[in-house]
Amino acid sequence: MAVLRRLREAGHVTYFAGGCVRDLLLGIEPKDYDVATDATPQQVRELFPRTQAVGAAFGVVLVREGQSVVEVATFRSDGAYLDGRRPASVRFTRAEEDAQRRDFTINGLFLDPLTDAVVDYVGGQADLQAKLVRSIGDARARFAEDHLRLLRAVRFAARLGFQVEAGTAAALCAEATQLKRISPERIAEELRMMLTPATRGAAWIMLWEYGLASEVFRHVAGDGGEMVPPERSIFLNLLPGEAVPFSLALAAAVICYRRANDPRGDLRRYFAADDLKRTVRSLRQGLRLSNVELDQVEGTLVGLGMIMGDEVPTLAVRKRFLAMETASLSMELMRAISTAGLEKERIAALESQLVPLLGTEVAPPPLLTGDDLTEMGYQPGPAFKRILSAVYDEQLEGRVATKEEARESARGMVRG
Repeated sequence: MAVLRRLREAGHVTYFAGGCVRDLLLGIEPKDYDVATDATPQQVRELFPRTQAVGAAFGVVLVREGQSVVEVATFRSDGAYLDGRRPASVRFTRAEEDAQRRDFTINGLFLDPLTDAVVDYVGGQADLQAKLVRSIGDARARFAEDHLRLLRAVRFAARLGFQVEAGTAAALCAEATQLKRISPERIAEELRMMLTPATRGAAWIMLWEYGLASEVFRHVAGDGGEMVPPERSIFLNLLPGEAVPFSLALAAAVICYRRANDPRGDLRRYFAADDLKRTVRSLRQGLRLSNVELDQVEGTLVGLGMIMGDEVPTLAVRKRFLAMETASLSMELMRAISTAGLEKERIAALESQLVPLLGTEVAPPPLLTGDDLTEMGYQPGPAFKRILSAVYDEQLEGRVATKEEARESARGMVRG
């Protein structure tokens, strides 16, 4: 408020603008407050001692006031968009023209906080009341200007519980292929914002309804090069939990699961073989997921393949599975698959075997190590890993309880 007051006192037309106005009118506490004014960037910088011109060419200056940082933008009209992301030029103008260049009517509102008067040049108040996300002006033109608005429309509609206005929805479908022109990093960031909150189910439905998901996840395709449609209810049944917060990695795992569970494929072989690594690489290429997220996707699916493969998992396999850092994510996905009506009996049987092991020591220190094998006179080589793994399985299943028993088991494997 102090920033706005000082601009007003200097004789400039100044309002709160954009998302903060939308949220205030909906009774939502804004995360931050953006200010729009007829003051030029140079005039803003002259009024405030602590500023940063993060986008002066576009009329944007950050003003530091106390402990707060306020984005102050000069009213502007945009020139042509040549790269599907930002205008090639801008000119500074009046508030009415500034409102017309924004994305959606609910984001095109201004508010005078000194009088609580809403300044509405685009019909945003009516759309707030009607719970509609509507493009300002021609929807296809707005999406052609900035292709990321395709995903933003879904994010706002899902988060607010709104519908996408019919003309805007038609434009979403028509312009969906433009997402190919957006950088993977920007797409991934939008997905994180729309698929991690509790409203992700609505976002997921709209992504597929408007043909956006097949573009976003196009790198994870079937053998024929086409996207394998996911089981929508699998995703919708992934409920948030305090122990297992939802993540973009888990969303990607749903996509990969459906790819692997294509009737032409074999679940266990897919998750255990190079195909999975290719899928993870495709996610790296298509969405630029972080290394942590990629590890979560791969671990979630490896664990799922381990426990849901064609063979009945032994006690050792069940313990190894639960010892994985991503076991909780695998189990969340497994439960969602069951709730969606797929493989219910099999998953119920698996859960009855896994639940009693929760809270127990599923990953005790191994009784036998490579150093032990070396001391026993064996030369390091490929067989080391096989022997150590087999002895550890016996330990997990209680067939080996002491170091000497582990050594004797190893000797038997070497002799055999």
